[in-house]
Amino acid sequence: MTTRRDFLSQPAPENYVAGLGRGATGFTTRSDLGPARDGPSDDQIKEALAKRAQQLGLAPEKGKKDKDDEEGGGGGGDDERYQDPDNEVGLFAGGLYDKDDEEADKIWEWVDERMDRRKRQREEREEAERDEYERNNPKIQQQFTDLKRALATVSDDDWANLPEVGDLTGKNRRSKQALRQRFYAVPDSVLAAARDSTEMSAMVTDDGGASSGADGRETSDGTMTNFAEIGAARDKVLKSRLEQASRSGNGDASNGSSTSIDPQGYITSLNNMVMPESATQVGDINRVRELLQSVVKTNPNNALGWIAAARLEELAGKIGAARKTIDQGCERCPKSEDAWLENIRLNHESNNAKIIARRAIEANNRSVRLWVEAMRLEHIPNNKKRVIRQALDHIPESEALWKEAVNLEENPDDAKLMLAKATELIPLSVDLWLALARLETPENAQKVLNKARKACPTSHEIWIAAARLQEQLGQAAKVNVIKRGVQVLVKEQAMPKREEWIAEAEACEADGATITCENIIRETLGWGLDEDDDRKDTWAEDARGSINRGRYETARAVYAYALRVFVNSKTLWAAAADLERAHGTRASLWQVLEKAVEACPHSEDLWMLLAKEKWQSGEVDGARLVLKRAFHQNPNNEDIWLAAVKLESESGHVEPARQLLAVAREQAPTDRVWTKSVVFERVHADPANPAAGAEAALDLVLQALRLFPTAPKLWMLKGQIYEEDLGRVPAARDAYAAGVKAAPRSVPLWLLYASLEERAGLQVKARSVLDRARLAVPRSAGGADLPPGGAHAAQAAVPGRGQEGGQRPGAVRGRGAAVLGGAQAGQGAGVVRARAGAGRRAGGQLGVVPQVPAAARDGGEARGGGGEVRGGGATVR
Repeated sequence: MTTRRDFLSQPAPENYVAGLGRGATGFTTRSDLGPARDGPSDDQIKEALAKRAQQLGLAPEKGKKDKDDEEGGGGGGDDERYQDPDNEVGLFAGGLYDKDDEEADKIWEWVDERMDRRKRQREEREEAERDEYERNNPKIQQQFTDLKRALATVSDDDWANLPEVGDLTGKNRRSKQALRQRFYAVPDSVLAAARDSTEMSAMVTDDGGASSGADGRETSDGTMTNFAEIGAARDKVLKSRLEQASRSGNGDASNGSSTSIDPQGYITSLNNMVMPESATQVGDINRVRELLQSVVKTNPNNALGWIAAARLEELAGKIGAARKTIDQGCERCPKSEDAWLENIRLNHESNNAKIIARRAIEANNRSVRLWVEAMRLEHIPNNKKRVIRQALDHIPESEALWKEAVNLEENPDDAKLMLAKATELIPLSVDLWLALARLETPENAQKVLNKARKACPTSHEIWIAAARLQEQLGQAAKVNVIKRGVQVLVKEQAMPKREEWIAEAEACEADGATITCENIIRETLGWGLDEDDDRKDTWAEDARGSINRGRYETARAVYAYALRVFVNSKTLWAAAADLERAHGTRASLWQVLEKAVEACPHSEDLWMLLAKEKWQSGEVDGARLVLKRAFHQNPNNEDIWLAAVKLESESGHVEPARQLLAVAREQAPTDRVWTKSVVFERVHADPANPAAGAEAALDLVLQALRLFPTAPKLWMLKGQIYEEDLGRVPAARDAYAAGVKAAPRSVPLWLLYASLEERAGLQVKARSVLDRARLAVPRSAGGADLPPGGAHAAQAAVPGRGQEGGQRPGAVRGRGAAVLGGAQAGQGAGVVRARAGAGRRAGGQLGVVPQVPAAARDGGEARGGGGEVRGGGATVR
């Protein structure tokens, strides 16, 4: 049973606000309060104020009351504002009111009345002026009052037909109306004709005629084709080309009567000429002609427009029209040099050129270009001189005119006079001073250069010329002119850049002034470089640049200056030596190397380089002396010891070489020295008793292994001696087995071990050796390339005695340089073994070591003491 809830008919609880529970708030509008009520009127306020004043006993007098009524106040006016709100009777209500107070009140009342009267008069005057102004200048709303009243009679249709606001000026309105009226219905025939006007039909009808012509008309048999127009166009093209050919000939091109046309050359020129089709070319010329005519008409005082119009006519082959056009341009622009020069060019082959030049000079007598062009039009030298002297009378300060005048003089004395006058008029011209100095005698040239130096203190060319003069006189060593010049230029703040000085030095070298070149480099190469800059690399780059340009003296001077600053730089000494070796003499090379070893006495590369140069030139004793000096400076250097051994061995002195090796093993006991000793004994064994040499080599290798048990090359030599020299394969196997235990990272040793097993027929054991090598050297590229059991790979990696493919040509090299007995970095470790029999050279050589391929080399074992000695196509490491 459902009961009906009648709470909507019940009254709301006390202080109930509808919607307060859901966040709604009540508000009150003006309609809830009703219309606002009016406040008290002015009369009610005045009555209330008067009643209040009567209650306080401060009723004003009649005059005062009237005044207050006029002001609209209600009891006291402004005095009401200054009364005490707590005591409205005044601050002196308790005081006595005597005659003085009454007199003072009357005085103040008189003042107030006078001020009020002035105020009323001012307000009346201002109100009258305002009314007069408004009457003469009514407001806009007042002016259109009658019109607004008339709007009441406008109907709705009139309102709807009012025009839109826009630009309704007469000009724009007329143009827009005309634009709106340009709508025409284009017939289909016009569109079809426009489409077919540029169409080239290649269709042929059954009766043999073309289906339609280019203009859309039917041509049944082709008789409507206008061949005359085609021929006329070809004639125009041929005429244009013939006129161009006639202008290029040696005859009179102005009248087209040239007969010196080469037929073959003319055909070639026509083939090389890139010209569009005749109709297109003519059309383009006509369009451009119209544009240029518009240009010269709108701006006739612009010479460029006239020049362009004349060149267009020249391009079109109308040389007469071009001359006429440019002549008009010269008349309209008489002060334009370009217009006159163009006019002279177009009339250069006619007799009018000189007349035009005279007119141009009359209009521009200060134009150097016009005077020079007028001079060039003359063919007789005296006439040329006369024109150029007239030009100098008008423009005496022109350097170009003086140069032309000097060039026209054939007599050196007359040229001197001209240059002397020119330098008086143009003292700042460096070229004129230098030209005068070149024509003078050496004594007078010094005076001229001194005057030039005073006139142009900022010119470095004058100082260079003075230095070259001193070199010519043989006094360059006495007076360093370049040094003084640099000091003056620095003082004048006119010092050129370092690159400019190098260019000047190279120019002096090209002219043969090598001493001046050296002085320039010595005094200016360090200009603009601080100690913080990388001066050594900068100077080295400058020297290489001069070498590339073929200026070797400049490069020598640069290296000399750099080596004075960086005395102990091995790279600079080596670069200087390379320069002398490539572009110098043998004596100069020896001199540079002698200075190098004196500056760097502990550089074994420079010592061996000098010894090598001596040895290669046949100075064996000199090479020995150099190595002896190197021993004193570097007593325990193995490279120098091995170089000495190499020298004696190559000279055929085996016993001195063996003794040197013995001394080297005592004073410089390194594994490399011991290795060289073992190889030397194998190579230089007695052919009658090779076993004795093998035993001596074996004894040396056993001694070396006691000192250097981890040297892989010694183990290789031991195995090779047992296998190849003594034929003891088991001993060789034991040597290789002990070697791979002592030096497990040596890839060539593992390969030799595997190849021994393969040659012995033990393929399985060779594969096992290579597997062990993979484990010992997992990162070896050679080991990764060899398959398990790759005996053939091992044999290919280490060729036998007869496999010359693994040998390398011999050379005498050193560490980082090609020097005697030195190390060759980056060669990789090789297998040291002796070469006997036919492989040995006469006199005994250090033999070949078959090389392991680069893929099979180990980085850690690749250097082998850092050196190698090569000879006779062999490498010993």
